[in-house]
Amino acid sequence: MANTETVLKDAMTSIDGVIGVALVDYTSGMALGTLGGGKEFDLNVAAAGNTDVVRAKARTMELLGLKDEIEDILITLGGQYHLIRLLKGRGKSGLFLYLALDKSRANLAMARHQLKRIENDLEV
Repeated sequence: MANTETVLKDAMTSIDGVIGVALVDYTSGMALGTLGGGKEFDLNVAAAGNTDVVRAKARTMELLGLKDEIEDILITLGGQYHLIRLLKGRGKSGLFLYLALDKSRANLAMARHQLKRIENDLEV
């Protein structure tokens, strides 16, 4: 089992095309840890904004009466993929991993696969 810092480093090094990664508490919208990003890409702003995305999707599912769980949410931009993976398991409820990828360098299927592996390694 790995801590937040180790998991974020793993995401940055094992997933091709990563711009930045964050572990986010979607009850508060706060990033519990970030790596990457930069002056042009503020991961704390992204964490707060993507919290709204997760909450909106959860509300919509509730209104539709869907009795299912969100695995991940994909947002495709012209040059980037933004992947939100809701975490499951003991101590992980209310958390998601947020991954921003450079579309020209990333393999989306592999990124999703790696993110799932990283989720399993995380100990909160």
